[in-house]
Amino acid sequence: MKFTELGLDQDLLKAIDRAGFEEATPIQAATIPLVLAGKDVIGQAQTGTGKTAAFGLPLLQHIDFSDRSVQALVISPTRELAIQTQEELYRLGRDKHARVQAVYGGSDIRRQIRGLADHPQIVVGTPGRLLDHINRHTLKLANLRTLVLDEADEMLDMGFIDDIESIVQNAPEGRQTLLFSATMPKPIMNIANKFMHNPETVQIKSKELTADNIDQYYVRAKDFEKFDIMTRIFDVQVLNWP
Repeated sequence: MKFTELGLDQDLLKAIDRAGFEEATPIQAATIPLVLAGKDVIGQAQTGTGKTAAFGLPLLQHIDFSDRSVQALVISPTRELAIQTQEELYRLGRDKHARVQAVYGGSDIRRQIRGLADHPQIVVGTPGRLLDHINRHTLKLANLRTLVLDEADEMLDMGFIDDIESIVQNAPEGRQTLLFSATMPKPIMNIANKFMHNPETVQIKSKELTADNIDQYYVRAKDFEKFDIMTRIFDVQVLNWP
């Protein structure tokens, strides 16, 4: 399906064209119209299938750029994903002059406070640092319209469930909530049941990512053995390289 068929405005279509995207991925094609319609959405798809644009494009279309308050919050499991998401949203929202701020641990919090004081409409961050800013009152969610939980299963694995619940409880009741995850374990579904309103579920089946002409092998090893085994494999492969 082409992006022109999904109800996106001209500024976003220009950004999509500039990025070299031609057709929407399955998760994008299924999700974007639902998000534009204001529905809560649970999206299940593999990492690398275009989930950032799936929520980012309709999120950008919904932003009121005359309003200087935080209107969208994206919770990411890692600083690397937070930075990547910030960059993608900035790139897609360039023609709209979107203001996007990333906040994450391991970085100067004073610089982040100054960035939040500069009135971004979209904030992307890791759970612990977002909660820190909320508790400091440097991040205010009173006018939040859209909350995104990105890679929710990774955040579960990293032990962020309590932080996520605390953040969601600070968000307005009438917000739109989007949850994206590669898998849907029970604790993630519990969050969906607790904090989402009649969500639409989009499931994209996993595809085989390995080409037919590639053989795969694995070596069972204990943690303390992994480095030595890996270096021996490298030695053997390099010595036998054609």
